Amino acid sequence: MGEAAGTRRSSAPRRRATVTSVLGELLLTAGVVVLLYVVWQLWIGDLILGAEKSAQAAALAQSWETSSPQESPAPTATPAPTQQPETPAEIPVPAQVEPGTPFGVMRVPRFGEGWVFTIAGGVSRAQVLDRGEIGHYPDTAMPGGVGNTAYAAHRWTSAAPFDPIDRLVVGDAIVIETPDGWYTYRFRTLGYVQPTEVDVLQPVPQAPGAGAGGRYLTLTSCAPKFNVLERIVAYAVFEGFTPRAAGPPASLTLPEAA
Repeated sequence: MGEAAGTRRSSAPRRRATVTSVLGELLLTAGVVVLLYVVWQLWIGDLILGAEKSAQAAALAQSWETSSPQESPAPTATPAPTQQPETPAEIPVPAQVEPGTPFGVMRVPRFGEGWVFTIAGGVSRAQVLDRGEIGHYPDTAMPGGVGNTAYAAHRWTSAAPFDPIDRLVVGDAIVIETPDGWYTYRFRTLGYVQPTEVDVLQPVPQAPGAGAGGRYLTLTSCAPKFNVLERIVAYAVFEGFTPRAAGPPASLTLPEAA
């Protein structure tokens, strides 16, 4: 009986690998590899690069802190009676920089203490955005300047600086730091526009021809997150400038009640 069973087993047809089955296995393996790559590219890679770029931005800001000149001691002599009262100091406005040149650091307390990214001139993907930095639109105002200072960054891949842009709450601080000090803007509203709607970059956002008298800030990125069908736009208004000698402004701290 054992021989009969052995005969039956040996006579059973063996499953042969066909071109179709091999191709199916290869496609399945390729699909898994692609999926792992996407996971790495969209999440793990962004987390690693984001931490690296934040560390670089924090180091840049620290270099300004350590290299800032000390305040001169107040003069002891009594001013002459004819001296005119001092006028309020003007808000320093950085000069435009060459594409790819870092000139500032952006912080948004709403996004967490570790959220800090370098701002560089221009919005070139190769020179700025794909390097995990925030780009400044060159034809817009610089921080503190009259008009609209506008910025762009990725929401996915390349550290995704603007990934949390849709979490902004009215009144949130958007702070830009330069060697001169800190420029605080307050978030007002969020909108969605077509990629061709460049009115958001006007001196008064979405008001072509309007005379610029105020100071505004605009952040732009892709929406929805994984395509370029539209642009998500955050608008903010200028609150004030804090010189470096005065130390970091209170706006860098997120209110506990927020």
